[in-house]
Amino acid sequence: QVQPVESGGGLVQAGGSLRLSCTASGRTFSIYTVGWFRRAPGKEREFLSAIRGNGGTTYYADSVKGRFTISRDNAKNTVYLQMNSLKPEDTATYYCAAEYFITAQAMADPAEYHYWGQGTQVTVSS
Repeated sequence: QVQPVESGGGLVQAGGSLRLSCTASGRTFSIYTVGWFRRAPGKEREFLSAIRGNGGTTYYADSVKGRFTISRDNAKNTVYLQMNSLKPEDTATYYCAAEYFITAQAMADPAEYHYWGQGTQVTVSS
C-alpha cells in the first residue's frame, strides 16, 4: 500500500504558475500509476493528468493540455504537476491518487484509484 500526500497549493494570481507535489512512502510507489484530479465547489471530481510508473507514458485532459505538465522523480518517490497560465476557474482542491494496475481506458475514472491523498487547495485570483 501507498499513502500519497499532496503539497504545493496556495494562492496565485491569474496567469501565474504553481507546482504541486505528490509524495508517498514505500519503495513500491515508483511502480504505481499516479493521477491528478481536482474538485471545485459544487462540481464533480475532474481528471487532469496521469503518469505511468516508468514515467514514460502520460495522459492529459483536454482542459489542461498545453498548460499542465506531469512528471515524476522515482528516486524521490514524487510526482509533480506543473501548472502554468492559471485561470480563476482552476480554483479547486487538487488530489493525487495512485493505483498499481489501471488500463489506459480507465485512467480518467476516479473510481479506479484506490489510494488518495487529502488534497491541497489552489486558489487563483483574477
